[in-house]
Amino acid sequence: MTDGATIDIADDQILANRIIPGLIAIREHLGCSLHESLKAFADRYEVLRAERPDDFVCGRDEYWVGFYS
Repeated sequence: MTDGATIDIADDQILANRIIPGLIAIREHLGCSLHESLKAFADRYEVLRAERPDDFVCGRDEYWVGFYS
């Protein structure tokens, strides 16, 4: 498994708040479990939030609303 800094396959989905398609892209790319893809997604989210905060379509408070894992 790689860390969130190196998994850029789902960046467009992460920035657009498309969580499910992002998880699918990571699972397919890494061949990992759903739990592992969620961890990779969340790690990459934090990297992108720090590096490209203005590229997100919504704020940190709104991002995970309605997503339950």
